[in-house]
Amino acid sequence: MSAPTPTEPGPPFQELYSPNDVFSHAELQSMAFDGVLQPLYGESFTAPGVSATPRLRARAAGLVVPENIRQKVVAGRMTAAWIFGCGTVPERLSLLVDAKHRVSSLRSTRGCILHEVRLGPLDVVSIGGLLVTSPLRTAVDVALHVEAERAVPALQALLDKAELGIRLRLLVLAVEASPRVPHKKAALAKLALLSAPAAA
Repeated sequence: MSAPTPTEPGPPFQELYSPNDVFSHAELQSMAFDGVLQPLYGESFTAPGVSATPRLRARAAGLVVPENIRQKVVAGRMTAAWIFGCGTVPERLSLLVDAKHRVSSLRSTRGCILHEVRLGPLDVVSIGGLLVTSPLRTAVDVALHVEAERAVPALQALLDKAELGIRLRLLVLAVEASPRVPHKKAALAKLALLSAPAAA
């Protein structure tokens, strides 16, 4: 049996690569150009063939959020939909700030948009070290605050992922139960375009 042909050494295997003491961003970009890595989000990359799980997406998004505010903000809206694998890569992260933390007390950070909201104890989950709105809260917020062109496909994807546990009727009830908000009628119109997933 002939000896295996030597190959170019690549980076040691890991799930997520971001600029650090070992690789600069330029080096990571170069490896992505060569096909050794693939872009995930911001300055983060993964090895080809690695599945982009919610945990990996959340970790990549978390690296964009300054460490000093990371525990005061919650990834929400289309950012959360993307983390759950139900939306396109966000140009800027949508970060929710609970009303108890004033937005004005948090400096707006590059690549992020801050929204002051009210969050209940069941509205937030932790994924990959980042606080993210729960699947149901994510769907409610997308229905209420995102234009139909982007919202409807994301909402259908959230419904179609059985593991997220969202049911169309529950989502409609949650939107109807929302406090008086200006976009409730439009949100219900978006939900009317959705189809409930067929029972398994």
